[in-house]
Amino acid sequence: MSDGPADQTATRIDAGIVDAHQHVWDLTVRPQPWLELPGNESLLRNYGEADLRPLASAAGVTATVVVQTVADHAETPELLALAAASDLIAGVVGWTDLESAGVGDALDALRERPDGGLLSGIRHPVLAEDDPDWLRRPAVLAGLAAVGAAGLCYDIVVPADLLPAAIDAAEARPGLTFVLDHLGNPDLGSRPDELWMTGIRRLAALPNTVCKLSGVLGEAPPAGEHAGGGSAVARLVPYYDVVLGAFGPDRIMFGSDWPVCTLSASYGQVVAAARALTAGLSLIERAAVFGGTARRIYRLGQCASGVGGDVR
Repeated sequence: MSDGPADQTATRIDAGIVDAHQHVWDLTVRPQPWLELPGNESLLRNYGEADLRPLASAAGVTATVVVQTVADHAETPELLALAAASDLIAGVVGWTDLESAGVGDALDALRERPDGGLLSGIRHPVLAEDDPDWLRRPAVLAGLAAVGAAGLCYDIVVPADLLPAAIDAAEARPGLTFVLDHLGNPDLGSRPDELWMTGIRRLAALPNTVCKLSGVLGEAPPAGEHAGGGSAVARLVPYYDVVLGAFGPDRIMFGSDWPVCTLSASYGQVVAAARALTAGLSLIERAAVFGGTARRIYRLGQCASGVGGDVR
């Protein structure tokens, strides 16, 4: 029986929580313009795997998926190299220019690298696009077809009002698995708004979609409360209930959104919030949310090839 790197990775992933959404950046290598937005000042420093490692260990996280932060061709090879040298990072969601006529060749070049099997998906920061119909552009849809042909997933990061565009893209590319980041970035209020709930349910009705329980877990609690506190978590319950009812635990995966979550919550508090929200699930269902879904969808510990469209 083989005991090579792939087998060791698979064993590590199976042993604990998979954090399906975290970031790293080095401001001496490239700027991160989004960090200069008001409110992000405390994030304007370098964050690396060494910073995350003790936090993950303390929280029972044994594997992570590192996700792109900028639209820069050089970032994805760096993330792949980081993952290849890591016993924590098990997969990479990178970036490539989806509107380029050469997107297929660019994906092939990434996958043919010695560390290319660690490429799990592609993401583009749609939040930074001025065009609300960016996901509907023919060139983008052609690029998404290439992502699917490469056996990769596509992470969707959109504000709630662009969920209809994401739905159209997912309908147009049934052979590609779409992963919705951060529950579709709802505005957290006293109750979910109808536009977001409708968008979530329509997206979840498509069999080639899954959702990350991420982003909102580190949202700032109401004044006077600590992040991760009981009533702060209670505020998330209506949103979690909508997503759980729409996707089911087999199509939900936990992600910390570290270090962005540290704007209002510690890593441990984010994991604790996810545990509290999912406390009513069975052991098998919690195992899906905290690892099984991510392992299956991102093919962690396997070569990234042949990811199917129907992930029910």
